[in-house]
Amino acid sequence: VCIHRVRSCSSIQFIKSKYVCVFDKSALKFSHHQRLFRTSAVSCGQIVQFKLSDIGEGITEVTVKEWYIKEGDSVSQFDSICEVQSDKASVTITSRYDGIIRKLHYNLDEIAFVGKPLVDIEIDAAKGVAPAEDVVETPPMSHEEHTHQEIKGHKTLATPAVRRLAMENNIKLSEVVGTGKDNRILKEDILNYLAKQTGAILPPSPKAEIIPPLPKSETVPAAPKDKARKIPVPVSRPIVFSGKDKTEPITGFHKAMVKTMSAALKIPHFGYCEEVDLTQLVQLREELKPLAQLRGVKLSFMPFFIKAASLGLLQYPILNASLDESCQNVTYKASHNIGVAMDTEQGLIVPNVKNVQVCSVFEIASELNRLQSLGFAGQLGTSDLTGGTFTLSNIGTVGGTYAKPVILPPEVAIGALGKIQVLPRFNDKGEVFKAQIMNVSWSADHRLIDGATMARFSNLWKSYLENPASMLLDLK
Repeated sequence: VCIHRVRSCSSIQFIKSKYVCVFDKSALKFSHHQRLFRTSAVSCGQIVQFKLSDIGEGITEVTVKEWYIKEGDSVSQFDSICEVQSDKASVTITSRYDGIIRKLHYNLDEIAFVGKPLVDIEIDAAKGVAPAEDVVETPPMSHEEHTHQEIKGHKTLATPAVRRLAMENNIKLSEVVGTGKDNRILKEDILNYLAKQTGAILPPSPKAEIIPPLPKSETVPAAPKDKARKIPVPVSRPIVFSGKDKTEPITGFHKAMVKTMSAALKIPHFGYCEEVDLTQLVQLREELKPLAQLRGVKLSFMPFFIKAASLGLLQYPILNASLDESCQNVTYKASHNIGVAMDTEQGLIVPNVKNVQVCSVFEIASELNRLQSLGFAGQLGTSDLTGGTFTLSNIGTVGGTYAKPVILPPEVAIGALGKIQVLPRFNDKGEVFKAQIMNVSWSADHRLIDGATMARFSNLWKSYLENPASMLLDLK
């Protein structure tokens, strides 16, 4: 039964109804022979099915890895609901509503589908938390609509939750300065902007602080290196012999590996190997490690390898290109987004450092630290795992010397770095000395790259690492 609210003033006013009220015994009251009708909204909440929105990159299904809530819990807007994992990245899903969780539609490790209900949330209709148009989910947005907003020809990075917060407070995103990666606008940026407008004082958001180097007398001594030979230790895991075959579906990052490697089989690979003397680089890194530690960054050899590769790609841009499916056009990538293969519990993942061509060695090291922390925690985002243009795989961390790396489409080249070994070598005078030797194995797409080009690039990359001071002449 639809009831219109009626107010008795100097005249009768009809207010458009937005609620449907169902009569029951408690809905009718008798007092002084007057009949009173309840005309407010339904006291019980309205159940909203919160559907899994499109998270981009053509992803249609994800695996539920962790629930942050349970049935009966209260949630607010932007609270984390669950973490899901696709074949490309892990994503945290946040709530659009204030309310109470009434039903979880999936158990852990079950497959959730885009556009299907994820949880049921009971919202308080009396407070008008969710208008009628919010109850029915809109069709999934494209990836560009999901992560960007076009404002006067300028593309502003912001998540749907942040854009919703800005819209509710009548804030134009074009007027907000983003502090996230690639100037992405964060929730804190909206709140800080709102505080400036209203005069409120918010606690400052934590930022990485660069600590100046200490005086020489206060420098932290380098820890003594353990030169004892490392012996592989088997992983202690309980072994259960069931006597039966076990079949499991391929999910997550393993599913992505199947797709990528199947596509890689269509590429005619050719290999090229080289030996690199890192004696001078080892000494340089030992000198710079304490300075990097004072800045809160762990400095490994990989930032030097990545930067040297970027300097080489400036001279040989064909190695930072991609070939279309019909093999009719080649695209030279402007950015050097160099991927680094990581071995994690979730499987092999290859996040990439963006725009290496304009980054310093220290900035690369800082970004690698961030990617490694997120990678081992299984929290890498889609932006970290996509857009790569060239890849380096450090098999030396496991103990390998040579490898035959497989190209990651649509890239056209990849390098595998072996472990650094102390080996005898001869100098120009014929004298034997101890050298820090590393082997590198390159693979390239022979449809686009010839052996001579790969060799010249490798020689240039090698010269930068064998004479680190020479990199100063070309650093950007």
